[in-house]
Amino acid sequence: MRQIVLDTETTGLDWRNGDRVIEIGCVELLNRSLTGRHFHVYINPERGIDAEAVAVHGITEEFLADKPRFAEVAVAFEDFVRDAELVIHNASFDVGFLDNELHLLGRERLASLCCGVIDTLKLAKEQNPGKKASLDALCDRYEIDNARRELHGALLDAELLADVYLAMTRGQESLMIGLEEETLPREADAAGALERRATLRILRPTAAELEAHESVLSDIARANKGLCLWLPPTEVEDAPA
Repeated sequence: MRQIVLDTETTGLDWRNGDRVIEIGCVELLNRSLTGRHFHVYINPERGIDAEAVAVHGITEEFLADKPRFAEVAVAFEDFVRDAELVIHNASFDVGFLDNELHLLGRERLASLCCGVIDTLKLAKEQNPGKKASLDALCDRYEIDNARRELHGALLDAELLADVYLAMTRGQESLMIGLEEETLPREADAAGALERRATLRILRPTAAELEAHESVLSDIARANKGLCLWLPPTEVEDAPA
């Protein structure tokens, strides 16, 4: 099971108003374990950045001036996330921005590239209704050190979210281990088990036992008016009184 924990930073809050992606951070999970592989890139959006956004992530136009455009990193990004399940906090935000970037280049959207999306914001609200569900709040709840998070950053936030997600879904790990352990025996082991099996004795009923059995069946048939699987309804009339 390959999963990519993903986060982005943007020039503003709404791609419909022309806002663009300026940072992508991804970390890889394989069978619920961090592999150490990651994808991280800053992107020149070729437009200004809202002051409110700069206050959140600290990324300026000057810093991005010499960074690649999205078109230059699109293939590498697609290759990293392809066929994986995405894990994103407030997924509709990041997916909306990334789909827009891909659409502007005439490329496939994430739904075609990846095998699904897990929204950890939605998951957190389902697990703890009424509780705060921000990434910082979840780090506090699951005792994950986020002291380095003075500003938002896509790669750092993806790394923190990976730890949060694993903590939120810890019960699934034991389930997966259990499923992996329930494997079929090897052919040699199965053959050996058959050889070691004790010979079964076959006990056949006596005439008296057969007569008693038929008597019980007849009583049941009369009580159920012949509606018995072993006795057609027409035979109930012939059952002994």
